[in-house]
Amino acid sequence: MTDAPSLRLTVDGESRTVDQGTTAAELYSEQRDVVVAHVNGELKDLAIELRDGDTVERVLIGDPEGLEVLRHSTAHVMAQAVQELRPDAKLGIGPYITDGFYFDFDVEEPFTPDDLKKLEKSMLKIVNKNQIFRRRSVSEDDARAEMADEPYKLELIDLAGGPGSGAMDESAEGASVEVAAGDLTIYDNLDRKSGDVVWRDLCRGPHLPDTKHIGNGYALMRSAAAYWRGSEKNKQLQRIYGTAWPTKDELREYKERLAEAERRDHRKLGVELDLFSFPDELGSGLPVFHPKGGIIRKEMEDYSRERHAQAGYEFVYTPHITKGHLYEVSGHLDWYRDGMFPPMHVDEERDPATGELTKPGQDYYLKPMNCPMHNLIYRSRGRSYRELPLRLFEFGAVYRYEKSGVIHGLTRVRGMTQDDAHIYCTREQMKGELTSTLNFVLSLLKDYGLDDFYLELSTKDPEKFVGSDEIWDEATRTLQEVAQDSGLQLVPDPGGAAFYGPKISVQARDAIGRTWQMSTIQLDFNLPERFDLEYQASDGTRRRPVMIHRALFGSVERFMGVLTEHYAGAFPVWLSPTQVRAIPVADAFDDYLDEFAQALRERGVRVEVDTSSDRFPKKIRTASKDKIPFVVIAGGDDVEAGTVSFRFRDGSQYNGVSQQDAVELITGHIDRRQNADPTAPAQDTPEAPAAGDGAVAADTAAGDAASGQS
Repeated sequence: MTDAPSLRLTVDGESRTVDQGTTAAELYSEQRDVVVAHVNGELKDLAIELRDGDTVERVLIGDPEGLEVLRHSTAHVMAQAVQELRPDAKLGIGPYITDGFYFDFDVEEPFTPDDLKKLEKSMLKIVNKNQIFRRRSVSEDDARAEMADEPYKLELIDLAGGPGSGAMDESAEGASVEVAAGDLTIYDNLDRKSGDVVWRDLCRGPHLPDTKHIGNGYALMRSAAAYWRGSEKNKQLQRIYGTAWPTKDELREYKERLAEAERRDHRKLGVELDLFSFPDELGSGLPVFHPKGGIIRKEMEDYSRERHAQAGYEFVYTPHITKGHLYEVSGHLDWYRDGMFPPMHVDEERDPATGELTKPGQDYYLKPMNCPMHNLIYRSRGRSYRELPLRLFEFGAVYRYEKSGVIHGLTRVRGMTQDDAHIYCTREQMKGELTSTLNFVLSLLKDYGLDDFYLELSTKDPEKFVGSDEIWDEATRTLQEVAQDSGLQLVPDPGGAAFYGPKISVQARDAIGRTWQMSTIQLDFNLPERFDLEYQASDGTRRRPVMIHRALFGSVERFMGVLTEHYAGAFPVWLSPTQVRAIPVADAFDDYLDEFAQALRERGVRVEVDTSSDRFPKKIRTASKDKIPFVVIAGGDDVEAGTVSFRFRDGSQYNGVSQQDAVELITGHIDRRQNADPTAPAQDTPEAPAAGDGAVAADTAAGDAASGQS
């Protein structure tokens, strides 16, 4: 008897010996939550047959890559259900995306909500049949034969094959999930009992072992129109969006997060709280701030200016437009033209009689960036090493020609104000200045109530950069060291840098766990070269400064949108448009609260007295709807005792507070710039009276009687 051939593998860090022909699925046969595996660093289906010396690492369904595979597999099941419901449907692209997936279809009629319900039922039948996902490598000819009735798949095959197949990188969002350059595979859905192919699609995979792994944690969310391969030049298809999670409980939690995100949508809150609007007369992506929104914006900017002055920044101001030559020097017209508004051709002169050109005109551009103008300020006179680091700061208006499809409230606009800083320093100062800049950024973001961060390092796009590889390597290495020294998680973003230098971006998580890109810090050796910037060193030689680009908010508009959603419109007291609303229980107490309000105004508090004709309970409800942080109430007992009562946003009450103590409580909270909501001291409200109970309830009844209301 001879021993069967065996393989030596490294499985999840441990050495194992298995029989030849063993698959990854057999390694993990007792672990149903393992859905794919890394084999020698590449993500593979569990059906892969292993070879001697392979290193295998499991991927669980709840891991990030496991979720991507779950969602892409669910997209296949949805597409199968669509072609069962509408046999004429032609398949487009069906990739996973953040928290879900989508699939594009060429159909005669758009999908309706009823269609989505029918599709979910069909998907459940497919899932319960426990169909097997099987991968096959195919030649280009075989792929064309099998996809002959799918014109969009044939187009992807054209992109994937032969020399120049790198065009796949430019093809569209999601296309790389379908095919890889020079490698074509088809996934069959097999009937578990008969082994027959019941559906197939051109796809690079990997996929789950079978449809049963999908479970019941999926849902179809909505349908929308989408251009094929993301280009308006192409045909408009119908896109169905869905989501998939390992369990139904996780699906429910996700839907609850979506509902909460919808409640926090800054576009909706902006209208409800009268903060800003987007008049059609101005154009897409051009917001206006109303008085209440203007207060929030002014507070944000004023505090930022104060902190920048303390940190040694100097304030500059630059115009909104410039001659085109400036952006030729900077490189923006070469690398960023598509993101700029078209030029305005002005100052041209012609002979009135003949129409002959007597003076050529100039192209002027709305500025998309402040950095070229700041370079002109630096270059306006000679600079010495003694002046460095020189930190220039501006709230500068810039304009970006965003496509209409990506404009989104305040978070993606065409006209914005950047809190833009450019720091000029020596090579020796570079790392220290980057470190202090990052610390300053994080500190200021925390002051506005964001404190959960990680960092992203964006490196050179090999197709879109200026300068030498050596300079880029030095800049990237320096930024990486600074990021790692911060102690925060560092995530790579290959190819994500601007054309002139790598960058660190601060990613902040909000109150419901969503991630927003906030501040960016870019290290630039190239623009100083292009603008011929110099300083005189201590030895008398002329040297190039290093340039650090830094936007802290990103833009004031976007930051305000983020804060609106982070706080769900209930801004901290120091940012709130109305910090205190005083509500008399009856008209007889208006003068008493007017005097109290005046004492607050003298301390710089934004306070108003509600003397409207509404009944007292409605005034309370209105204050709650308006998200007023301090609601001050006064009735007969308060007037006699010289006190006021508080009702806070969390519903708690603090009764019988002397006017002086009330003023100090309010102003202290504002002066300390506390981001947490004010609330009643626990020791003063042992029974935590509910709204309308106790003294306030009694005053309410008395007020109604006094004013003749019932």
